[in-house]
Amino acid sequence: MIGIGAGNPEHLTVQAINALNQADVFFVPSKGAEKSDLAQLRRDIIERFVEGTSYRVVGFDYPVRDSANPSYQDRVKNWHGEIESLYARLIAEELGEDERGAFLAWGDPTLYDSILRILETIQGKGGLELEYEVIPGISSVQALAAAHGIPVNRIGESVMITTGRKLAEGFPENADSVIVMLDGQAAFKTVDPDLDIYWGAYLGTEDEILIAGTVRDVRDEIERVRQEARANNGWIMDTYLLRKPENQS
Repeated sequence: MIGIGAGNPEHLTVQAINALNQADVFFVPSKGAEKSDLAQLRRDIIERFVEGTSYRVVGFDYPVRDSANPSYQDRVKNWHGEIESLYARLIAEELGEDERGAFLAWGDPTLYDSILRILETIQGKGGLELEYEVIPGISSVQALAAAHGIPVNRIGESVMITTGRKLAEGFPENADSVIVMLDGQAAFKTVDPDLDIYWGAYLGTEDEILIAGTVRDVRDEIERVRQEARANNGWIMDTYLLRKPENQS
């Protein structure tokens, strides 16, 4: 599992490039026509950094979550089950006993990515004996802070990483700064409007968008830009940092 960063091919570490060059097979998912550029970026990374041409690229259709299921937990559980079956089949059918396969994970494979849990489940069920290595990557958390030119934390203060779903339940009491990922519902509109927000979308790519200010001043702008970007690109990946004003920390 190779972390490939938040979207800029130059985010790849030397360790990641070395791992790419040790792979015999690359598994490259498709997430629908609207995200074909994400699959293409993976292929571009392979072509740019892998020396030689002895490797194989195995493409596959990525399962889609059942949006009709009212239970979020059930939706994710069923979705992961489909991915697990797919990955087990791909590894069994496409990877020789002495070959090394690679999955290229956005950002870092250990942060809000399901692949490690899925491979652990496959391993636990038996039938396939897997040995795997995790190569860390630059996450959207790091890319966001760097793009805005700010530190993630203030001196002596805590930081929490959470989701939009959890943020909608309230701003964490013991956190000074909160990084929010996977927010499809613009949960930043529900928090204290005096909080500072540093928002970014398509981080590390040519389409990168950055907006910063108090929630009160920029929440409508962020929502408008989000909707326009999603309509233009067919998808959006965004992350933001919420921080208490200096006099409240």
